[in-house]
Amino acid sequence: MSEVTKVSRVALVGSGFVGSSYAFALFNQGLAAELVIIDANRPKAEGDAMDLNHGLPFASNMRIWAGDYSDCKDADLVVITAGANQAPGETRLDLIGKNAKIFQSIVQSVMESGFNGLFLVATNPVDVLTYATWKYSGLPASRVIGSGTILDTARLRYLLGERLEVDPRNVHAYIMGEHGDTELPVWSNVSIGGQPLADYRKTHGKPTDEELNRIFINVRDAAYHIIERKGATYYGIAMGLARLTKAILKNENSVLSVSTLLTGEYGLEDVYLGVPAVVNRQGIRDVYELHLSEEEKQKLHHSASVLKQAIASIFPS
Repeated sequence: MSEVTKVSRVALVGSGFVGSSYAFALFNQGLAAELVIIDANRPKAEGDAMDLNHGLPFASNMRIWAGDYSDCKDADLVVITAGANQAPGETRLDLIGKNAKIFQSIVQSVMESGFNGLFLVATNPVDVLTYATWKYSGLPASRVIGSGTILDTARLRYLLGERLEVDPRNVHAYIMGEHGDTELPVWSNVSIGGQPLADYRKTHGKPTDEELNRIFINVRDAAYHIIERKGATYYGIAMGLARLTKAILKNENSVLSVSTLLTGEYGLEDVYLGVPAVVNRQGIRDVYELHLSEEEKQKLHHSASVLKQAIASIFPS
């Protein structure tokens, strides 16, 4: 495709709950000129493309079709949501074996098309599978991004905002580490409308330590509660993926809590986990290294060690 006619193309691999919700969010927000949907179940991809196209009179123009891996050649971004879902009572890390094999085949097929863009991975366990995508693709780590703790961070901001009766968009806070059971809230860096949380608590007398702990547990275990009630989580993560897509395609230099390769930051190496990072058209521009408390640093290192163990189950050293 010549530079004159080059338009933004997103290739979505996986048209399940998360993938189709992401396609809907992408379409509604008019974030790309083209969307190709690829799924092992071709009729499902075709059905989603047809259904979305029928909404064109109500939305901004977008070319949407069911395609195959050859369509990845001209894609700016390949978003992977394919894989086995988390079942009730199952942790994200329980999915490693099932999904690593699926990913090897997907990434190989994408790369064989001549793809030269960015990968955005959402399938769980997202940190481990993003690392696997980096290894399988041979691309620079900056161009392989996981959704990481973007949703956990959104959940934390929502619940804190709800408790304090403040718009969650004015609550600045991060969840870091594994997108899973070892993630941690970075209370030392939370601010409410620019005021550090510690100062806010002195002035307002809330939230208490118990309330903060309860909020974090609700964030960490949110997926389990949603899966118990409706079988899967997909709207929140789909909106998080759309937010990341916007930051990438519109070259925003936005700071978002994504899964990226650490190369010495926070004293960690050779592991993908959720940290605040600057995201733009080239992928990850750099990692924002926050000043953590000693306890937070220990928890982050613990989270990294759990992930490294999981990575070793696919890539033994």
